[in-house]
Amino acid sequence: MLSDVTLGQYFPGTSFIHRLDPRTKLIVTFVYIAALFVAKWYVSYAVILAALLFCINVTKIKPTAFFKGLKPVLFIIIFTAVINLFATRGGEVLWSWWKLTITTTGAQLAFLMVARIMLLISGTLILTYTTTPMALTDGLELLLNPLKKLNVPVHEFSMMMSIALRFIPTLIEETDKIASAQKARGADFETGSLTERAKALLPLLVPLFVSAFRRADELAIAMEARCYHGGEGRTRMKKLSIRPADIWTMAGSGLFLAGIIVLAGYGL
Repeated sequence: MLSDVTLGQYFPGTSFIHRLDPRTKLIVTFVYIAALFVAKWYVSYAVILAALLFCINVTKIKPTAFFKGLKPVLFIIIFTAVINLFATRGGEVLWSWWKLTITTTGAQLAFLMVARIMLLISGTLILTYTTTPMALTDGLELLLNPLKKLNVPVHEFSMMMSIALRFIPTLIEETDKIASAQKARGADFETGSLTERAKALLPLLVPLFVSAFRRADELAIAMEARCYHGGEGRTRMKKLSIRPADIWTMAGSGLFLAGIIVLAGYGL
């Protein structure tokens, strides 16, 4: 059930990607996302897929973890495919019934959009699977440090992101426990009309929100008890440093983006 969702989890490892500086992984992830939006046609997507599969193989993380990570966005993927499939006109008509029509252009666009979403989510999962929330927070804060001169609360923003990532697995586990308890009391979440199933979720959502607010209150009290007062004067247990491997990785990601731009320029 929900316990299979791996979003926000960290998988310990000793791979090359695990050992990279979190700032490097953040920059490479941004470059990867930019390449996805630059890509135009099948050749570009094939190159991006090959790069993604190479990184997954390097991390030694099971591919099933990435499929589980796609579960929360499965509805978005299906909705995007359906909208692009039936709303796009152009090319030859492949199938038509009443007001519904599928054309070659619509099928191609639906495939490319679904591929883009899946590649985007999988690429960002590599970042969270190979980086601890604390390291990710430190890396993001250091990257955004120049914004402090504009009075942007960089540390607070990074801390909120870290806490959100940290508590995703906890909330998923809590949801699973509450659902199991409600089913033991006779609750049915899987049968009936859409309205009935929505009403059946109320006994699940109310205790979940109560639990989430209680955890947030306990966390705030614990941080205050430890005299937490933001990033001012804060030190880090592990000092981040850019090594030659990080420089080569960022250079490689730049060449990768340049290659995708060239392919897009040729319409590939």
